[in-house]
Amino acid sequence: QVQLVETGGGSVEAGGSLRLSCVHPGYSYSRNCIAWVRQAPGKEREGVASTATGASSPYYADSAKGRFTISQDGAKDTVYLQMNKEQTEDDAMYYCAANLGGNWYGRCPLYPTAAYNYWGQGTQVPVSS
Repeated sequence: QVQLVETGGGSVEAGGSLRLSCVHPGYSYSRNCIAWVRQAPGKEREGVASTATGASSPYYADSAKGRFTISQDGAKDTVYLQMNKEQTEDDAMYYCAANLGGNWYGRCPLYPTAAYNYWGQGTQVPVSS
């Protein structure tokens, strides 16, 4: 079984910062897609950011541009989501998702998409005003 494990969640005040981590299995292909997705209670899941392993190709939702940064450490099989200037609208459960099984060609998509077939358990980020 493939496991993705998110950590780093916790309460933060509006205007504050937090960094989430996603430890994923080592990939046997040179280019796979990894994404951060969030879901607030009673709302649909929404894509936050995506990137490709072995490359620097970040893709952000409009709500995340200028505030969030997705990065990775290939040696540690870890993808990060740095969240700055947090807003109450960012209060949600954050998930790490990945597309596995072969090389991905083209830009890694934002959720919603069926491309991401492996998911982590999620980590909660409450934001207080």
